[in-house]
Amino acid sequence: MRVLVIEDDLRLARQITRELARANHEASARNDGAEGLETALAQPPDLIVLDINLPGMNGFSVLARLREAHSTARILILTARSEVNERVKGLKAGADDYLAKPFSMNELMARVDALGRRAAAPTAADLLVVGDLHMDVQHRHVLRAGKPIALSPREFDVLQVLMQEPGRVFSRTELCERIWQREHEYDTRTVEIFITRLRKKIDSGHTTALITTQRYVGYSIQVPASFA
Repeated sequence: MRVLVIEDDLRLARQITRELARANHEASARNDGAEGLETALAQPPDLIVLDINLPGMNGFSVLARLREAHSTARILILTARSEVNERVKGLKAGADDYLAKPFSMNELMARVDALGRRAAAPTAADLLVVGDLHMDVQHRHVLRAGKPIALSPREFDVLQVLMQEPGRVFSRTELCERIWQREHEYDTRTVEIFITRLRKKIDSGHTTALITTQRYVGYSIQVPASFA
């Protein structure tokens, strides 16, 4: 994978790019937010390791600009361990995963590998359809009522799992296991954030909501009666 590291700690940035190179990734680093954003837009990477506390333009601003530009890069944010709000804010803004500082390089590489493997995972069908919601798995495009919907890579992953088995209720734990594949410790509450993001993008403005919650059980996507 092509990986861009945006981290202002020069020593840490060198360590990360060195480990990525050892794992046969094509890695480069930028040390401030504005330069990192410019590089990510001009030479789109497959994955971005993005620190939140950056000079000039912080990581949240970089993340927002990337998603506004419909960047399909998977984004792993680095946050301070004590700042839970940073993690939640980053996930809501479009990040695909987070890692709290300080961290081990082994854990970082596990997260990178999990994100990369999920992107390359084979699927049983190239086209998934639930009501008027259409997903082109190969090209990672989603339409509802003929209108395109821009999703982050992780939003796409969650929606894909739901659409592969319409009507089935997935618990938060099972969704985490399907998406994160047990490669590292995960917080099942993060699933709620992705479901909330998907509801806003998929169901907002439509009379029929596709994504449903079964209280205390989990989440599903339902085929509308008019399409059954």
